[in-house]
Amino acid sequence: MFKKFSSKESVSGQSQVKSSVQRAIRAKIIEQFPALEPHLDDLMPKKAPLILVKCQDALNLVTVNNVVLFFNHFDGPYYPTLKLLHKYPDILPKFQVDRGAIKFVISGAHIMCPGLTSKGAQMDASVPSDRVVAIHAEGKVHALAVGITKMSAVDM
Repeated sequence: MFKKFSSKESVSGQSQVKSSVQRAIRAKIIEQFPALEPHLDDLMPKKAPLILVKCQDALNLVTVNNVVLFFNHFDGPYYPTLKLLHKYPDILPKFQVDRGAIKFVISGAHIMCPGLTSKGAQMDASVPSDRVVAIHAEGKVHALAVGITKMSAVDM
């Protein structure tokens, strides 16, 4: 999605959203990430302008004070950026891959079931399918990717 992203070629427009749209975006984010609710006023102050940046391939970036906080694709679920996830690491369930997968995940590879069930890997067993998760690496503190589950953790 972001492999060849450049602001001059990929951004098709940006607009400040109305307060009703801003409330709807905030409500959807709170619904998706309930752990973020106490911090949402710090991240997205009600008086600060919320800019929705529209990019190619139906990608939307939610920015506040020139900082990208969330993105979504085709009006689907919102994904937090890695910067936001590093600041608030407990807003998403954690999946951990082993050390051998780090360079492949950073290069954009999909994570298959063996990468999450091998020695050194961990996953939260309560995560259902189609849920946004944080991908961590064995022995590392911060997340290295944000992803979505295609299967529940029990099925894996």
